[in-house]
Amino acid sequence: MSKSRKMKMLLLLMLFYGSVSSDAVSKPNIIIAMADDLGIGDPGCYGNTTLRTPNIDRIAKGGVKFTQHLAASPLCTPSRAAFLTGRYPIRSGMASRSKVGVFLFSASSGGLPANEITFAKLLKSQGYSTALIGKWHLGINCNSRDDFCHHPLNHGFDHFYGLPVTNLRDCKPGSGTVFTTAIHMFVFIPLQIVGIALVTLEALNCLGLFRLPHWVFFSCLLLAATIIGLLACFLHFFRPLNCILMRNHEVVQQPMSYENLTQRLTREALKFINRNTGTPFLLFLSYIHVHTALFSAKEFVGKSKHGMYGDAVEEMDWSIGQILKALDKKKLTNKTVVYFTSDQGAHIEEVTDKGDIHGGSNGIYKGGKANNWEGGIRIPGLLRWPGVLQPGTVIDEPTSNMDLFPTIVKLAGATLPDDRVIDGRDLMPLLQGKVLQSEHEFLFHYCNAYLNAVRWHPRNSTSIWKAFFFTPKFKPDDSNGCFPTHVCFCNGHYVMRHNPPLLFDISKDPKERHPLTSKTENHFHEILRVMQEAADNHTKTLSAVPNQLSWGNLLWKPWLQLCCSSSYLSCHCDREAKGRGKGVRL
Repeated sequence: MSKSRKMKMLLLLMLFYGSVSSDAVSKPNIIIAMADDLGIGDPGCYGNTTLRTPNIDRIAKGGVKFTQHLAASPLCTPSRAAFLTGRYPIRSGMASRSKVGVFLFSASSGGLPANEITFAKLLKSQGYSTALIGKWHLGINCNSRDDFCHHPLNHGFDHFYGLPVTNLRDCKPGSGTVFTTAIHMFVFIPLQIVGIALVTLEALNCLGLFRLPHWVFFSCLLLAATIIGLLACFLHFFRPLNCILMRNHEVVQQPMSYENLTQRLTREALKFINRNTGTPFLLFLSYIHVHTALFSAKEFVGKSKHGMYGDAVEEMDWSIGQILKALDKKKLTNKTVVYFTSDQGAHIEEVTDKGDIHGGSNGIYKGGKANNWEGGIRIPGLLRWPGVLQPGTVIDEPTSNMDLFPTIVKLAGATLPDDRVIDGRDLMPLLQGKVLQSEHEFLFHYCNAYLNAVRWHPRNSTSIWKAFFFTPKFKPDDSNGCFPTHVCFCNGHYVMRHNPPLLFDISKDPKERHPLTSKTENHFHEILRVMQEAADNHTKTLSAVPNQLSWGNLLWKPWLQLCCSSSYLSCHCDREAKGRGKGVRL
């Protein structure tokens, strides 16, 4: 072979391997690990010294930690909708105008609209294998129990294994109910009214002032019995009808069992990774932890310093460790972007009747889940990509969980949709140090469908202004949450409106303890004017869309109910029995 021909062959080989390497960088594997209700004060890498999270901390040490990473909403359903689409949830109709801001029933008709574009859809179009393992909480069906219009498989995921709705206290026997307020309003109060009416009428009858017909007496008793009967049916059937485990379109466990649930989800994730070592993949591991009801395998019970909550956090950390080990074993570590976050802040009001704390820590920050104080929206944000991102980097700039959408879409080689507003911003320039300031000059914080606050980070300024149009009324007054109602609500007498808006400089007062005034801030009125103008301009970009969380879409519809048997009276099955008993070796 001539020297010139050898040189040509060498050049061709270099070009070939260079293109392979370039493709590996431009189309990395993506692993998203999302906790449910984990506070920013819970992981060790954010300052916790009593919870053991070595694997979460390993992601931070090997990559980038955001200290001002923000959820687009402080509630599960709208936050996850925003995360998957890169858009404020109000744009997709995934923001409620009522007290109930999330889906509670598997047979609701609302959900993430089919015309919304998720990052899973775009990555799938680029040849990625895609899987969602864990919690979905964005709807299932529209018109029939098998149309699956809102199902993960209709939103770009090739594979789904997990909970189509969410984990609730009602799903675990002995853990109480989330419907306490509703039961008080629709059961106890009507029963009291019926009881008082009966006693009053009977007293009048005895005094001879009023003759009580027998049919009135029995009608009242029948009404009371009906109310009690409906409550008994609701409490009996809620768990099997709503707490279900699915594999793709099939119900495989009804009601779901908590036995080794995290281990089963982890095992499913590992199988997916093993099947896709030769092709780019997107794995969205959406943990059930640490939303109540709390649970953990026997190997983790009683091992933490923070009771059931700590046990659940440490079990989740173990699971993340298994994923990282699998990447190392398969030599995929350098080809994989790993992102860890939570859907919103810790649930402050999660305290049992015995006084046990079942919610997490939001660190120094005020408030928590369901409100837009920093504790409700400032979430863990960790990104690792060895060889591309500098280990141990800390970024204090405001970023959003919506930013992951354009970031991974561009890394996969896909094009961002140009027929809609994308609110997220590509993080790569910030992650790689090519820019020092976030692309978000303004961020808008919604409480359900109501614009609650505006955040402004002026260009070439260290100040980060945050203006509240209203704030929740904490109960008790000196507390850090809305304990009587279990979560804070967004309108009516549950909020206090502010005119002028309540203004903070988050860069100097991250605890939001000292609102500014015209006396303490010289540019007070000018700052508020700019922020109001930004809010008005943002509002003009919104289009009218169907409300997916209207009462009509939220309520249970029997014709949409998933059932693994032919009889709705016995929706019970367990096709997971073999895998359920497999524990974990610590």
